[in-house]
Amino acid sequence: MVVVSAVGGVTNKLARLVTAARTRDANEHYLEGIEQLRTIHEEIAERILPAESRGPFGATLTSNLRDLRDLLRAVWIARSSSERVEEMVLGYGELWSAQLVWAILRYAKKVNASWLDARDVLVTRKSDTGRGKIVNWTKTEEKLSVWLKTNPTDLVIATGFIAADEEGVPTVLGRNGSDFSASCFARALKASSCNIWTDVDGIFSADPRVVPEAVIIPSMSYKEAAELAYFGAKVLHPDTMTPCIESKIPIHIKNTFNPSAKGTVVSDQPGIVPFSDVFGFGKDAKDRRGVKGFSTVENVALVNVEGTGMIGVPGIASRLFNSFYRAGVSVILIAQASSEYSICAALPGTQAEIAAEAARREFRLELEERLVSQIDVVDGCSILAMVGEDMQSLPGVSARLFDAMYKAGVSVRAMAQGSSEHNVSVVVSSKDEPRALRAAHASFCLSDQTISVGIIGRGVVGGALINQISQQRRKLKSQFGIDLRVRAIASSSKMLLASSEIDLQSWETTFNSDAVTVDLNEFSRHIYDNVSLPHAVICDCTASQDVSDNYEQWLRRGIHLVTPNKKANSGPMESYLHLREAQIAGFNSHFFYEANVGAGLPIISTIRDLLRTGDNFIEIQGILSGTLSYIFNVFDGSEPFSTVVAKAKAAGYTEPDPREDLSGMDVARKVVILAREVGMSVELRDVPVESLVPEPLQDQSQVTIAEFMDRLPDYDLELSAMASEAAAMGEKLRYVGVINVAEGKCAVELRRYPSAHQFGGLQGSDNIVLFRTQRYDAQPLTIQGPGAGAEVTAAGVFADLLRLGAYLGAPSATRYS
Repeated sequence: MVVVSAVGGVTNKLARLVTAARTRDANEHYLEGIEQLRTIHEEIAERILPAESRGPFGATLTSNLRDLRDLLRAVWIARSSSERVEEMVLGYGELWSAQLVWAILRYAKKVNASWLDARDVLVTRKSDTGRGKIVNWTKTEEKLSVWLKTNPTDLVIATGFIAADEEGVPTVLGRNGSDFSASCFARALKASSCNIWTDVDGIFSADPRVVPEAVIIPSMSYKEAAELAYFGAKVLHPDTMTPCIESKIPIHIKNTFNPSAKGTVVSDQPGIVPFSDVFGFGKDAKDRRGVKGFSTVENVALVNVEGTGMIGVPGIASRLFNSFYRAGVSVILIAQASSEYSICAALPGTQAEIAAEAARREFRLELEERLVSQIDVVDGCSILAMVGEDMQSLPGVSARLFDAMYKAGVSVRAMAQGSSEHNVSVVVSSKDEPRALRAAHASFCLSDQTISVGIIGRGVVGGALINQISQQRRKLKSQFGIDLRVRAIASSSKMLLASSEIDLQSWETTFNSDAVTVDLNEFSRHIYDNVSLPHAVICDCTASQDVSDNYEQWLRRGIHLVTPNKKANSGPMESYLHLREAQIAGFNSHFFYEANVGAGLPIISTIRDLLRTGDNFIEIQGILSGTLSYIFNVFDGSEPFSTVVAKAKAAGYTEPDPREDLSGMDVARKVVILAREVGMSVELRDVPVESLVPEPLQDQSQVTIAEFMDRLPDYDLELSAMASEAAAMGEKLRYVGVINVAEGKCAVELRRYPSAHQFGGLQGSDNIVLFRTQRYDAQPLTIQGPGAGAEVTAAGVFADLLRLGAYLGAPSATRYS
């Protein structure tokens, strides 16, 4: 049996014609509407039916339209219409579509088919509760049995949506009525399954318009489907399932336009679905997360009743909800504090004031005596529902949902959870709904952890970072569940913004043609205010003080930060502490800066790991400048210091002005950062720095770079003597940063180390750090590797981005195809 709906838009058109006739609408005369319906169906018949078979359908259509015209004329004359008349009119669409389908099968496809007017067999009555129709199964099954015996056929084409009452008067089953008809016929026929063909591939784990990564749920229980349907999932109406649930008939949701798609099976035994079938995990892994999907209800309001006079008083809740019932208000969600101080109800936004006024009338005396302190309405809310029948067996499911809301900066205004744990619902602000839905969906690995990324600085580090993200992006999505969407790139003067994401293969060309004047406020708004992306991060790949001055406000807004820029963490201690406070104020915004020291070396993260595990630092020594590491690995007194510097500059190891490196201030900033990481309160001015720039050459405003390079040889003798003296003792000169934690002192200076020491054997431009702690005292913990260069610095920033993804909930397991 095939159950068909009306042609798209026809039922709505018929409903408008009833209204037009009743109101005598001059803009839409019912007679014109009837002719439009004729045209629609005749054009369809011309396209799909052979010419010789159009006659019977045309005659039936003409007869039906004549009856329809008579019904509407009666409505027009009386200027009123009864429910029975309206239902008779609404049912014509299914009569015509069923006959069209039957005709093409019978005449064009030569199928032995018959068409069934459901009004002849499907018997219903109004529900005593006033909601929907109740099927008289005894009469329905008897009539259907007789019809099938009288009309032997291979295939039945039945009308959906329409039925008859127990007196034989035509009626309709309400919206989604055709699906309900199919479910009814499945039960009456004792069918093995009920296939519902719609315009989507099945039931999604979330609204794909909001969560493009939403997946089709292959299998789910009746309860799960009902919960999702109640909370906004439009594919399957709860009433549709009732007949199939009662007879335990599986419902298969399929796509008319993509019949090869597997669809969704809804049954009493949904089973466990392999990750590989849905989410791309290994074939042996099973889907035991318990959460099947998320749904939302928009345009919701909260009515809150609170007061000390409610505590311990029986019947308060009963009185409140009875007042809503009398006012005709439907309550969607209820939350009550265990102290009984307050009761909160979520209901349709259009009914909020009606409900509040009903409650105020009910509690008039309590309000006057201040036993109830207030009854207020919170508009502009949405409900996010998390559904899964197996959630009850998984500890921490609700905690993960709330953690996702917290990390996305979404405030939960109310929540409700049934004891069966099939559904956990939270009320959030409507403006936060898309962000909340995407964050929740990703937190249960139902989609990738999507992060809106903005990159400031398109120089060597920023450019390298963009290229690294571009190269790894597909792998990050497929194997690690992280979707990094670069939506903004800025230089010191221009910025490129994209509503979805920037094509990283051609970003430089696009930047040069489409970039606009930079505005960091607009830049940050663009990155964060797209509510469809749950998380936002700015990567500052500059050394700019102006950019770092924005960190605090960005963190307070909930924007995460990743940066190699040392200015903020080595600036005034007061500002440093404000940044930490801003992280907490901004819903625990994350601030990652591993690349502040040692480029991509795990120096800061190692310090934190040692401290968190209870170790205590005694001393930190480090060669923290790649430039000075290279210079002193080459300089041994055999050639002048100025010559080594000139060669290093020519090879690109130094800044354009080598004094930036030789001054030692870059190393001093790194020392301050590390000292603060181990708990010392240090200002940059507190660190004595031994500058390698002769004092007469230090003023960059007075001495040009060329002048500096020309005059530097005049000061070679002192350093050459130091190098020779060290060499004579089997030692080498090294420019180091030293943090004496025990004494609370720091220094940046030139020191001598034995050639056998870790520092003495250093090569190239490597950085090296020694950690002396209580656990690593006799043999300090050593971290060594490239500490400079665009690629390794960008890799350090990139690693922090991925660390952010992990903190936000990206799966720790690697997906394998």
